Amino acid sequence: MLEQGALYVVGTPIGNLGDLSPRAVETLSQADFIAAEDTRVTLRLLNHFGIKKPLLSYFEHNKQEHGPLILSRLKEGQTCALVSDAGMPAISDPGETLVAACAQEGVPVYVVPGPTAAVSALALSGLPTGRFTFEGFLSVNKRHRKAHLEGLRGEERTMIFYEAPHKLRKTLSDLEKLLGKERRIALCRELTKVHEEVWRTTLGEAAAHYRDKEPRGEFVLVVEGAAPAPEPQESLSLEEAVALAQELAGQGLSPSEAAKEAARQSGLRRGEVYAALIRSQEKG
Repeated sequence: MLEQGALYVVGTPIGNLGDLSPRAVETLSQADFIAAEDTRVTLRLLNHFGIKKPLLSYFEHNKQEHGPLILSRLKEGQTCALVSDAGMPAISDPGETLVAACAQEGVPVYVVPGPTAAVSALALSGLPTGRFTFEGFLSVNKRHRKAHLEGLRGEERTMIFYEAPHKLRKTLSDLEKLLGKERRIALCRELTKVHEEVWRTTLGEAAAHYRDKEPRGEFVLVVEGAAPAPEPQESLSLEEAVALAQELAGQGLSPSEAAKEAARQSGLRRGEVYAALIRSQEKG
């Protein structure tokens, strides 16, 4: 049985209806009402499983109006199942706002895990999965988009983006310019559906391919992170640099050459190392 007055965040299939879990079916069947991104899409899902429940639309352009309504009904003791059109609600989804409001008001929130396009694509990408960053959709605002991309220039973790087909060419072009033609990418399209496709290639090849071919379907882009920056060499103290110069001089280098090499390895100025080397030789 569901807890009264609680919000249940329910993951739904991203393509294959067979991926809806038994617990998700049970939750949708027992909830007092369902808040859905698109009630028409959710109605098809419910009909497939023989579930009949009241539906309330909750999406980006009505969340300010319907969010408080849902919250009010939860406070009255009703249970609500929150779903998006596909995948996990609250991930690049207005459900984020509703969950935050419930957390602020002390309304219990539970999750019924389900398919997630981002993690599914990452698992298929063939790129490093130990550390990754989810970037969602890039903004259509030029200034925000540029700032977002510039912030990723040195990102070493694998990056995951969502992209619509009509914006794919622009995004691939921008990523190619920012990260270079040779950076690896996996383009994952129509995951779990009949025409599922994963193309592992480079940004240069992907951008060139879609300049001539019309993109179709929703994409998840998994992009290789930057190569780790080289570890900085530990700097030597002046005393250590002089000791190195003395060792090099003992191997046959002139004091000037020894000081020059010790300075290169230590990051100190050659003249400083040379002067200290001469002083040490005079004392010796």
